[in-house]
Amino acid sequence: MKRRILPIIITGLLLLSGCSDPLTTASSEQSNTDINTAAPNNSKPTTSKPDDKSYPTDDLNIPRVPVELVKTVDGDTISVKYEGKTEKVRFLLIDTPETSHPRLGVQPFGPEAKAFTKEIVEKAEKLELEFDIGPNRDKYSRLLAYVYADGQMVQELLLEQGLARVAYIYQPNVRYVDKFNDLQTISRNKSLGIWSVENYAQDDGFHPEEQKSEKKGTTANTSSNTDKPKSGCNIKGNINSKGEKIYHTPESPYYERTKQEQWFCSENEAKQAGFRAPR
Repeated sequence: MKRRILPIIITGLLLLSGCSDPLTTASSEQSNTDINTAAPNNSKPTTSKPDDKSYPTDDLNIPRVPVELVKTVDGDTISVKYEGKTEKVRFLLIDTPETSHPRLGVQPFGPEAKAFTKEIVEKAEKLELEFDIGPNRDKYSRLLAYVYADGQMVQELLLEQGLARVAYIYQPNVRYVDKFNDLQTISRNKSLGIWSVENYAQDDGFHPEEQKSEKKGTTANTSSNTDKPKSGCNIKGNINSKGEKIYHTPESPYYERTKQEQWFCSENEAKQAGFRAPR
């Protein structure tokens, strides 16, 4: 009798061990699926919009090198004390008109660009250089760098004023070229500085002959360019190459070099004649 009971008990135990609760099994399988498909702990949701304008290199923690100013050479070149030696620094990715070139001489807006750079770097309490990832010297052994005056990049300021063009783009030193192109587009659309003369700033450099031909055309169309203003009527009315009528008061930054087509005695008089103030 005992021999018959033992196989029955063993068979019952085997049947019990092979069974499982279907709810428990399903729950276990679901948990495994959730673990396998869940986002990793270090993933972050993106919050930027598709049309947001961003410059991915702006937030990089790139070290800057403090230097001491020696002098301003021209709009895009300065001389500094770097690692105990006097070095010339050529501003990366921009070009300003010449002021003392042996062959090109003084180009339009060159003195303005130099004066602008000179004022910024001389007033700065802290002057710094930021190098790109490529060569940090050009064929003339000048340092190639982005120049900061009290935290502001001088290249950007020159482009915003229309006193420089984006140029000399050589890989891999192109960290800020997209941002520079955007700033250039804005100043060009506003006809600022070098962009106030049609075709003066081109891809291959500056063309002073375009300004001369524009002045000749203006003189041929008007007879009042050299006329002296009446007493108190010192507001200059000018028509640029795009046909825009702009008036300039003596306080305007471009007053001295503006060639007037006619004089006005007040801003209201200029506005009534269809002229607007400079932007």
